[in-house]
Amino acid sequence: MFDQADALLLARIQFAFTVSFHFIFPAFSIGLASYLAVLEGLWLKTGEAKYLDLFKYWLKIFAIVFAMGVVSGIVMSYQFGTNWSVFSDLAGPVIGPLMAYEVLTAFFLEAGFLGVMLFGMEKVGRKLHFLATLMVALGTCVSAFWILSVNSWMQTPVGFEMAASGQFLPGESWWDIVFNPSFPYRLVHTVIAAYLTTAFVVGAVGAWHLLKDRTNQHARTMFSMAMWMAALVAPLQIVAGDMHGLNTLEHQPAKVMAMEGHYESHPDGAPLYLFGIPDDDAQRLDYAVGIPNLSSLILKHSLDAPLAGLDTIPREDQPPVSIIFWSFRIMVGIGFAMLGIGAWSLLARMRGKLSEWRWLHRAALLMGPSGFVAVIAGWVTTEVGRQPWVIYGLLRTADAASPLAAPAIGASLLAFVVIYFAVFGAGTWYILRLMKSPPHTGEFGVKRGSKGPMRAAGITPGPTQNPGRDPDTLPRDKEEANDGS
Repeated sequence: MFDQADALLLARIQFAFTVSFHFIFPAFSIGLASYLAVLEGLWLKTGEAKYLDLFKYWLKIFAIVFAMGVVSGIVMSYQFGTNWSVFSDLAGPVIGPLMAYEVLTAFFLEAGFLGVMLFGMEKVGRKLHFLATLMVALGTCVSAFWILSVNSWMQTPVGFEMAASGQFLPGESWWDIVFNPSFPYRLVHTVIAAYLTTAFVVGAVGAWHLLKDRTNQHARTMFSMAMWMAALVAPLQIVAGDMHGLNTLEHQPAKVMAMEGHYESHPDGAPLYLFGIPDDDAQRLDYAVGIPNLSSLILKHSLDAPLAGLDTIPREDQPPVSIIFWSFRIMVGIGFAMLGIGAWSLLARMRGKLSEWRWLHRAALLMGPSGFVAVIAGWVTTEVGRQPWVIYGLLRTADAASPLAAPAIGASLLAFVVIYFAVFGAGTWYILRLMKSPPHTGEFGVKRGSKGPMRAAGITPGPTQNPGRDPDTLPRDKEEANDGS
């Protein structure tokens, strides 16, 4: 069925599919790990049990999200050798070490402390457990550091030398490669997006339970914390996004032209198009609705500043405008919707009605998945906007693919679609099931359940529990069991 298909297009679709699935899990786990660290820190500082209950509630969800992120990331990485072997060969001397650093630092840090974080609450001291939680949160951010450094170098390649074989070799300083021109902006923008994604998921769960019972103190607390994040961080994200856009204009002008829908140059000020239907063949934006000169004001900080259009870029070097034009507007639209929810929550907080305004709760519930949509739309804008280059201006995507026939790629793509929706669909269903249950006093962590301690092997002996007895009241050592207390 794939005999007449384009092998390159199928390879791109497969990578886009797998990386989109993968991206939603780190986008959640980065923010959720930091949220867990905040909850545990508040519990240690204040001694209030509600923070510990919320920590244990979200810890179960984090464990599943983290596991799905690791599994989906492994599958995605194999495609560098299967579908993109030419890219791996040519860019490997630069890309390979950076990705190895991610494993040696971030993954080892996360893996080393994850077990203590998940299962060590009753095994180690409070301070050591809190340290483990902090290390896992730090590890997620370090992972983002290295992966975004790799991606940013592909967007703005510097610090390399070209070998006679055509390979990209590192130059005199690795720091030039790591801290390439777009990396700081991309890192800040992405990490903030992860925090906002988590905030709106937490806010949606809190809103769901407030709609059912507005007296639930745990739901009130998590909703309040999420709305603080939305109110304070959403404006920062808009500022960070603007700075990232200016950096992109400097280094990848064709991408910004596509984002803005500017097929033609505007020597006396460019409009900001709110709506339109891009036509790449005719090189025009049909049914355009825009605000005169506003694009020049945003990008050049002057109403009459000239802006070049795609008419200055050869057709073979232009990205596909339609995808970028709309994905960018989805991302920006969701960003301003987040800003609106944050402002609405501030108004409710000022009036003492944060836990009472049901329309705010309904809006927050509706915005629950918005962060995932925004990060995927942002990724599409970034990656499709780089086309037709895999290393911007130096290596075309068509020249980086493996010499595979379309049926081979198509068959694996179908397998990925079926398996991903089955496996990750089941995982997502279970996460939603956990979120459906309200947090409560004496919340269980990932180690214990209503039927007793979980074991990896059936032959592992465990303490006998009396039916109906709270597992947390069981004797913790031999002396306690014999002292008659």
